[in-house]
Order: sequence, then structure tokens, then C-alpha cells
Amino acid sequence: MSTQVHYRTTTVRGHEVFYREAGPADAPVLLLLHGFPSSSHMFRDLIPRLAHRYRVIAPDHIGFGRSATPAADAFPYTFAELADVTAEFTERIGLTRFALYVQDYGAPIGLRLALAHPGRITAIVTQNGNAYEEGLGAAAWAPVFAYIKEPSEETAAPVREIRSPEGVKWQYTHGVPARYRDLISPDAWEHDAASMAREGQAEIQLALIGDYGSNIALYPDFQAYFRESQVPVLAVWGAHDEIFVRDGATAFQRDLPDAEVHLLPTGHFALETHAGQIAGLIEDFLDRRAR
Repeated sequence: MSTQVHYRTTTVRGHEVFYREAGPADAPVLLLLHGFPSSSHMFRDLIPRLAHRYRVIAPDHIGFGRSATPAADAFPYTFAELADVTAEFTERIGLTRFALYVQDYGAPIGLRLALAHPGRITAIVTQNGNAYEEGLGAAAWAPVFAYIKEPSEETAAPVREIRSPEGVKWQYTHGVPARYRDLISPDAWEHDAASMAREGQAEIQLALIGDYGSNIALYPDFQAYFRESQVPVLAVWGAHDEIFVRDGATAFQRDLPDAEVHLLPTGHFALETHAGQIAGLIEDFLDRRAR
């Protein structure tokens, strides 16, 4: 039987939130939180592979994909706000217990949610979703840190390039060995580049990048949560990612000795080349470890 994916919307704080959903209504829930510059579209290959066993739900964050994109002067584009919206989204659709899959921006959003509501989290799958300073690739983050330290038109210019068509494509293709490159659909980066080119996105994305330092400031709190909760964690990591480097994956084992780490021979968007392998790892992990 083929998997049917449903494309739905709900309203949170007066804003429309788009989400993809598949799987039995009474199955264990896996909440998929996407990163920059993507949307729930990044999970298009993963959702059908897991929906036979899990209720899989993937929202678009406010400002991304098909969710509402209020102007930057009309909505507080901070990671704290996106986390609060995500928490309210889960309540709106009736989720009380769920595992998290976090990638890139989805990590600080999901981990803030876990800090606020630890009893709701059954397990965490992190795919290049960072929580340790050693996971920050120095070259990739240098322009971001320069902008955070001293916001100006001069420091903003290289940061704005991250959402350019070339910057988006680089995020998909860097670090991917030649033998896997023809597995990456050009539709993926073209989809994201088109989304990033919409009116208002320059200000929205600059606001979020400017707020990224608030996530790093919370790393000690995230790590304390790991130590105190011993939440089951699976790190499936594109080992050649230059944005969130491989040391960010192995660092989880410092606070979570039972964390399971798999370094995959690919880049930042590992689902583009290794969706089947990642789905298998997730299914095995959740069957054994989810609370």
C-alpha cells in the first residue's frame, strides 16, 4: 500500500502554519523540524519511508516554505519565538508525546522546546543539528559571528549571500563525494532558492541569523538537559558538512554516553543522498530506545 501524505494548515498566534503529515493517527509521533534555507520539503523522501510505523509530522517554520511569512517588522523573528510557535503548534494538533528529528535551525528550535517541555520528548534524532561549539565550522560561521558582533551593512553583505541562489546550492552540494552528487535533485536547491527570493526574505533571514548567538548562549543549558534527562539521542551526521562539522556529532557522547553516532559520507543535507539509510537507522533506534 502506498503512503498517503497529507498537506495541512493550522493557525498559531494568528499565523498560518503549513505541515505535512503521514502515518496512522494512533502511532508513535515523530516531529520533523527543518533547517535553513529549507522547509518541510526537505523531508519529502523520509516521510514515506517512516509512515508505515510512525505518525510523521513536518511543519514549516514561520517565515519559511508555505507557512505565513509576516514582515520582519511585524513578527519577532527570533529562535525563542519560533520555538514557542512550534510548541503551540504541537498543542494545536493534539501532540502530547513525540520524538524529535532536528536539522540545522531545527535543532535550537527543537531543543528549546525540549527545555520547556522535557516530559513530552521521547527521543531526539539530530541530523547535522548542533548543540556544541566544536560543531561550528570556523570558515562557514566567521561572517555570521562578525555580523552578530558588529551589525552593519558591511558585515551584513557576506551574510546575505548565504541565501543567494549560489549560497543555497552550495549548502546542498558541498562535501558531497562525486559518487553521490547525481543523487541530489536540483529541484531541492531551486525550491529553496525560490523561497528565499520572495519579498521580505532578506530582512527575515538577516533577523534570524542575527539572533543565532542566542542559541550558542543556550548550549550549556542544552547540554545540562542531556546530562540530567539522558534522553535517547541518535546523531546521523553528514560527516563532510562544513557548516556543522563532524565534531558536533561525537560531542553528544560527552553528555550522553549512550548516544548513537553515525557519520555518513555526505554533506549538510544528508537526506538528499542517504534517506534510505537514515530511515533505517531511525526506525531501529526508535524501536529500541524511544521512551
